[in-house]
Amino acid sequence: MRKTTLLKKMILDKEILVMPGAYDGTSAKIIEKAGFKSVTLGGYPASACLLGKPDLSLLTLPEMVAHTRNIVEAVDIPVFTDGDTGHGNTLNVMRTVREFEKAGAAGMFIEDQLFPKRCGHMEGKQVIEADDMVAKIKAAVDARMDQDFVIMARTDALGVHGIDDAIERANRYRAAGADLIFVEAPTTREQMLRINREVNAPTKVIQLEGGKTPMMTVKELEEIGYNVVVYPITSLYAAAWAVKQVMDELMAKGTTEGFMDRMIHFHDFNELMGLNSLRKKESSFYEGLNR
Repeated sequence: MRKTTLLKKMILDKEILVMPGAYDGTSAKIIEKAGFKSVTLGGYPASACLLGKPDLSLLTLPEMVAHTRNIVEAVDIPVFTDGDTGHGNTLNVMRTVREFEKAGAAGMFIEDQLFPKRCGHMEGKQVIEADDMVAKIKAAVDARMDQDFVIMARTDALGVHGIDDAIERANRYRAAGADLIFVEAPTTREQMLRINREVNAPTKVIQLEGGKTPMMTVKELEEIGYNVVVYPITSLYAAAWAVKQVMDELMAKGTTEGFMDRMIHFHDFNELMGLNSLRKKESSFYEGLNR
């Protein structure tokens, strides 16, 4: 089964799809080995990983496509990626979709923020006219070569114009052809229930540590009606915390010996990277040759 088809199937399954976020190939491998069925890459962790900068539309399309491609090649599960605002108008959106398809992504999303966008849980967001976003979604759907390549529409209108506008936009975006709908940053359980009651589409929610949306269990989110839950920066935050702790230890004590029980070690890390299997593959090409 193609990864696009598999991702679409998992989105529509009765059981909620839990999709952790990676920030690089190593974190994606860890997510896969933990047993998760899909992984996502957002602009927030990509900007932090590649640039050491916040999510303020600083990454270019080629940079994001290359980062997505590397993660796709690191794992065997579907990768869902961030198309930002589509990187321009409808024609730019078409190129964005095609580039991510060629990179091997199983799906992507575009959002209705005004460029330059910002993280959906930051203040000061602005959104484009709904008609302009509808046109972008139509362009995205038209551009994809694989009809199972998942196109998700995200609206940030809740934090700008309120819940009524966000729900109206969500239904318009679904009618324009979006496979999945994401109403960003609801702040209460009541808003989340209303989104799933009134939006006629599969829906996604994110759980962002320190963000605006209430933190709930996967089961609770499934009961509310969500089809997908994403943990977009959990791995990034955990890694940043761990690196800070070990660097503080090294600075204070001049050694990492006291931190050994809180890190993966040389041989285990090589195993995670698949070193032995790659070495065996490398050696296999010399079998039968006189050397």
